[in-house]
Amino acid sequence: MERPCHPLIPLVGDGATVPCVDGEERPYLSCDAAASTAAFPSVVERVTDMMPWYSSVHRGAGYRSQRTTDAYEHAREAALHFAGRDASDDVAIICRNTTEAINHLAYRLGLAPGDVVVTTVVEHHANLLPWSRSARCRFVECAADGTFGVPDVVEALDEGRHPRLLAVTGASNITGWMPPIDEIIAEAHARGIPVAVDAAQLAPHRRLPVAADFVAWSGHKMYAPFGAGVLVGPRETFRHGDPFLAGGGAVDLVDLDEVVWTEPPDREEAGSPNVAGAVALHAAIDEVEAAGWPAIVEHDRLLARRLRDGLARIPGVRLLGPALSTETLPVAAFTLEGVPHALAAARLSAEHGIGVRHGCFCAHPYLMRLLGLGHAEVREYRNQVRHGDRSRMPGAVRASLGINAGDADVERLCVAVASIASGEPAPIAYLQDPRTGDYSPDPAAAPWLRVGRPHGSSCSPG
Repeated sequence: MERPCHPLIPLVGDGATVPCVDGEERPYLSCDAAASTAAFPSVVERVTDMMPWYSSVHRGAGYRSQRTTDAYEHAREAALHFAGRDASDDVAIICRNTTEAINHLAYRLGLAPGDVVVTTVVEHHANLLPWSRSARCRFVECAADGTFGVPDVVEALDEGRHPRLLAVTGASNITGWMPPIDEIIAEAHARGIPVAVDAAQLAPHRRLPVAADFVAWSGHKMYAPFGAGVLVGPRETFRHGDPFLAGGGAVDLVDLDEVVWTEPPDREEAGSPNVAGAVALHAAIDEVEAAGWPAIVEHDRLLARRLRDGLARIPGVRLLGPALSTETLPVAAFTLEGVPHALAAARLSAEHGIGVRHGCFCAHPYLMRLLGLGHAEVREYRNQVRHGDRSRMPGAVRASLGINAGDADVERLCVAVASIASGEPAPIAYLQDPRTGDYSPDPAAAPWLRVGRPHGSSCSPG
């Protein structure tokens, strides 16, 4: 019998209780690690310890400024080491997140409208939209199970005009599937094509691919929710040309008719940097490396199998993505027969104290393929959204777990999903807002529960 899966490291907020519609408080179970994770306690401690010494970075002679600059640059060194890189050849540019990092790279590569970027239909929008705005995209298609193979990538690389870049995810944010990234990079390099890897989902779970030319990831997905991300790539890429952002800190000399840009990475980080975010990311990297990749990988493999197997066994639940025999991260997207995805997510929260994501997960082309929707259906949904009605938006529910999860969390989630999938009536009425597509408990039926989002934004768009 396979050994049990226990949490590896607790996170800030574990054990906090939330109100449910029956009037009870339940420990909150976050099953949304693929969106954002809670913080390591050591991350909060490191940031708190830094705050009395917070000052300007690279701009002051005072002790506090020098100490803050030192902490910021040590964070940069830690990011390079985490990516398996050498500071003599590569730079780590500290950004807000993976999205900003990829936009930054798309600008700095100097792509022209006729240039070709090969990417895949599996990508998050962050690794689709910046490329389609800057160049012509050629796509690697996926099979019905949401996967593709190395030959599929090779075919796209060899078709037509020689690509300037291959942009590919390290792991899907919907299914947790991991493409054979090392083999893919090798095939691209054999053709003289550089590779950019979106490692936002991969970074907390697996080593980053050292052979990739560029790699980007986010602190908020690896237990450092203070708003920092990283773009790592060859120093030479950023040595010439205008930076993505222009301003103070990026220059050596400015006159009214001339600018002399400084060397990278400072050239790429105009303005006052996010010191707290960088320090938090450094602390998270230290914690992950202290836990050790063998322990993390084994934990994730056990957790992923329990999660996907457990959900797949529930009558009325359709698990999206590859076969259960395929290794994935602890991420599972699914639909419930006869239950809208937004209602299922609302019930998991309001009745069970479980937080999940629902909708299209900022990867619309991929989810449409996983759901098996045709072009005509997608057009119909698009027209409804353009008229302000999201009530019938297609989507799924996603459960994703992190380093603080174990078998008990999987069991609790599966029991809750099974109760909803069984057709068991909801204990109260739920109301849908057609503008957002989301459901909330009817305040008249549950006056003890504070509901409603006055900002009116939807959980579903991406």
